Amino acid sequence: MSIFTGSGVALITPFNDNENKTINYDAFARLIEFQIENQTDALIVCGTTGEASTLSDDEQIEAIRFAVEKAKKRVPVIAGAGSNDTKHGIELCKKSEKAGADACLLITPYYNKTTQKGLIEHFTATAAAIDIPIILYNLPGRTGLNMFAKTTAELSKIDNIVAIKEASGNMEQIAETAYLCGDGFDIYSGDDSATLPIMSYGGKGVISVVANVAPKQTHDMTASFLNGDIKAAAKLQLGLLPLMSALMCEVNPIPVKAALNMMGFGVGGYRAPLTTMEDANYNRLKEALKILS
Repeated sequence: MSIFTGSGVALITPFNDNENKTINYDAFARLIEFQIENQTDALIVCGTTGEASTLSDDEQIEAIRFAVEKAKKRVPVIAGAGSNDTKHGIELCKKSEKAGADACLLITPYYNKTTQKGLIEHFTATAAAIDIPIILYNLPGRTGLNMFAKTTAELSKIDNIVAIKEASGNMEQIAETAYLCGDGFDIYSGDDSATLPIMSYGGKGVISVVANVAPKQTHDMTASFLNGDIKAAAKLQLGLLPLMSALMCEVNPIPVKAALNMMGFGVGGYRAPLTTMEDANYNRLKEALKILS
């Protein structure tokens, strides 16, 4: 049930510049075509970068359905459908599956959190409720909860839990996950700057923020690595580092939406509490984008 190899983009959600910041589906369609034309290997919709935390359930499922319709099976569409409420998360997953998503990306419970035992129960119950594959998402910097390698290994025994997006920044833990789970379980980098180190442990690619603005370069980097051209992959990764850094100079997705607006995609602003960039950071980002020209 492997879903993709290479570069998956964690897509932003474009908004109209109206009072309610409704989803701009014209801009969304342009972004999807831009990604597919530039060889992105998978679309991840309504994740952290997609501001899912401020979307209603109806908006979230409609955005997923729209992406599925526009992608037309050219690349897989992976739905961000996690929740810190197991019952709510299961409903989001069921609706995402019905909307045509090829897989679900599920964050660990945040704020209320849980124990490692609770993680196993939470994801086991979710996996039993749907038939499509699940990618676990470990992001302790946002959730306040780290999923241990042994927990991931236990969950990997479930047929449709097939991968993890690792954004813990703990390379020792990621190596242990690769060791315990083996070749039948996919690991994706959740940090752009860690893509090649994680792929060196057998990772299948990245779920990327920088791919929003540099899809071809991100695809080529992962493809080069998978094809054995480590030198070319490293050159591309290092060349993108200033841009990767600039895209994280304020909380994601503030800089990446600003960058896309600079590039003429008209993706609009943010839903509160996110806000516009500080001038110094905006200018830094504008300078970093020049590497794409």
